Amino acid sequence: MNKDKMILKDNTTIELEAGAYLTNIQVVAADRAGMVEIWKKMTDDNLSNVQIQTGDGLTIGTYTDLVLVSETSTVSPDGTVLTSYHLREKTDEEKRLDALEEGQTVQDGAISDLGSATSALADQIGGEQ
Repeated sequence: MNKDKMILKDNTTIELEAGAYLTNIQVVAADRAGMVEIWKKMTDDNLSNVQIQTGDGLTIGTYTDLVLVSETSTVSPDGTVLTSYHLREKTDEEKRLDALEEGQTVQDGAISDLGSATSALADQIGGEQ
């Protein structure tokens, strides 16, 4: 039987254990290093667009703007690691703050560009005297 899977924004596919749900995504890794590699993929960018699919490839959930709240891992006697990832959707306030920060970054870049253009123009005018 094919396992359900979670597909992150960068197209990383992570196999899920049976009964996984958003606040308890369960993943088995072969060892601790494998667990860490999966955990490293749980970035804000990768969690900005996530699909959950059945083992047959049917999409049963599409999520945007997820946040990794916590993770808990248990090492089995055979060395495999079961990790439970607690995910949630960002609140409206968090989404507004992200948009504000993005807008500020664009504005900061525009101000910097304007400063560079003004300096270049001042140098040209100064050179003509």
